[in-house]
Amino acid sequence: MAISRKLKDDLIKYFFLLTALVSIVALALIMVYLFLEGLPLFKTVSVPSFLFGQFWYPTADPGEFGIFPLIVASIAVTLFSSLIAIPLGVMTAVYLAEIAGPRTRGALKPLVELLAALPSVVIGFFGMVVVAPFLQETLDLATGLNLFNAGLMLAFMSVPTICSVSEDAIYAVPRELKEASLALGATHWETIRRVVLPRASSGILTGLIL
Repeated sequence: MAISRKLKDDLIKYFFLLTALVSIVALALIMVYLFLEGLPLFKTVSVPSFLFGQFWYPTADPGEFGIFPLIVASIAVTLFSSLIAIPLGVMTAVYLAEIAGPRTRGALKPLVELLAALPSVVIGFFGMVVVAPFLQETLDLATGLNLFNAGLMLAFMSVPTICSVSEDAIYAVPRELKEASLALGATHWETIRRVVLPRASSGILTGLIL
């Protein structure tokens, strides 16, 4: 007997619901496991010492477990990479969506998306074995594995994603809005700055968050 359309729809709906639940449960179990494995640490280390300690040497005897330098370094790397990635990514997106011709956009857009698909481990490996020795030799540093290198690699990893998502958001702005702005006497750059970018701001913000 043939399966009714409603039954097929229900089966597909519950299949995707089950898939989503499996993903959520798996993530929850990972978080619980990490929490339970890390909880015994606080029998010997206080929470303030853990949060504001100045050293992280878990293999020392006795071990030191202060994550404050790790938090500060993570914030510094994020800010430094953002100073590079956000302007470069958004400006590239504006160029592709509003300035570049169809052939140029057709050639560069797939390249940007290909770069966005590069695994982060590959970019990190490149920074470690290529960029780090170059910085160490060129700038006469003690080590090339520093905040500058980490910020550059994170920016390199972020620019394609910011550019791709922002370009889609800018390209989706209705043509009528641009034509109305131009008809009122605004220049192309004024239209981009005052009409296109504000209208696409939610999509651009999504790219920045990603």
